[in-house]
Amino acid sequence: MPFPISFNSMHDERHENTSRLIKIINGRLIRDHKIVEDDVLYIYDGKILDSQNYFFSANGDVPDEIIDAKGLLISPGFIDVQINGAFGSDFSDWQGEENMRCNVDNVAKGLLKYGCTSFVPTIISSKSEIYQKVLPVLKTRKGNKTNGAEVLGVHLEGPFIQSSQHGAHEVSHVRTAPNGFSDFVETYGLREGNDHNIRLITVAPEVEGVLDSLKDLIRIGVTVSIGHSSATVAQAEEAVEKGAKSITHLFNAMQQFHHRDPGIIGMLGTTRIPRPYYGIICDGIHAHPNSIKIAYDSHPSGAILVTDAMAAMGLPPGDYTFGGIPVRKTADDKVEVIKTGRLAGSVITMDSCVRNFKKFTGCSIIEAIEAATLHPAELLGIQHIKGTLHAGADADLVFLNEDLRIVRCFIAGEEIEI
Repeated sequence: MPFPISFNSMHDERHENTSRLIKIINGRLIRDHKIVEDDVLYIYDGKILDSQNYFFSANGDVPDEIIDAKGLLISPGFIDVQINGAFGSDFSDWQGEENMRCNVDNVAKGLLKYGCTSFVPTIISSKSEIYQKVLPVLKTRKGNKTNGAEVLGVHLEGPFIQSSQHGAHEVSHVRTAPNGFSDFVETYGLREGNDHNIRLITVAPEVEGVLDSLKDLIRIGVTVSIGHSSATVAQAEEAVEKGAKSITHLFNAMQQFHHRDPGIIGMLGTTRIPRPYYGIICDGIHAHPNSIKIAYDSHPSGAILVTDAMAAMGLPPGDYTFGGIPVRKTADDKVEVIKTGRLAGSVITMDSCVRNFKKFTGCSIIEAIEAATLHPAELLGIQHIKGTLHAGADADLVFLNEDLRIVRCFIAGEEIEI
């Protein structure tokens, strides 16, 4: 049942017009897969300018501000494509429009001090009425000093997943799609002629009706990821052939590797089709460092760091809820469903993911940073404006020291306190 739905344009009014020209000197820029030490950054109206063209332009103006980076690394802002909530806020917990808007504000502002300047709020498997209430409220929103990190759209992690791989999701919310794409339309409340704000969706390809729905999901601008699934490697490959681009939290909530049928994990070794991107939670809890190292060695350019954070991120140990399910955060930062002991998201921050990824894999600083910037931007098809320091990109910047600790952070060209 094809009809014209498209993803909301999020950059029509991207930035507050500060009308200030900023020049950043003495920075070590993460750009073009290397560290560039002999260039400067010019920023105007929240965008990165072409430094050479600007310097040689007859219209070149004296900067309003010169920022000395003092040899620090300068990275694009981090992008988190899977975050369920943080700082006491849960995107799957509907308590009214005003409460949900407060949740977005709370998380968007709190993420900046961890270098995360863009994110995709994630909703786990829920009842249809929850999607139809939450989705109109979780709209794309520009990032700036007032709003906080940019909202890139919504990640719907379910409910078209494998019931045996439901993880921390309420299994009663999991469903199939016997009527194909129309079941997605009905569940999420999509309507003909309406724009939507679904940026990413996690599905299990072996679930009835899912594979037949991928073409229409992609047609309306949704990026498809495979996860919470017991798919064979053949089923996973078919999903990628039909347009799926990534794997959701590799190793977690999926059939484990077997030498005769490696399942979804085996996609990292495929030579028949392009290897997909894969999200990975680098907290040392969801996946052993050795497993992360194996994944990285198999497909370094596909790694995407995600927090999969839930409401207890940034809060002390204690009892919380995750999509209405009681969970407990322990003193060692492990989050478990109280009733079953299953892992229930994480409480790690994106800057910690970057440091851990470098530590676990032995990769370079550049590769660690690209897994939190360039790769997620490529997955979402926004690498011309996010995850890069090239001219025309949004001036979302993170200054880091050699230990990859955040020293300064900018959103739309404006510095925020950290």
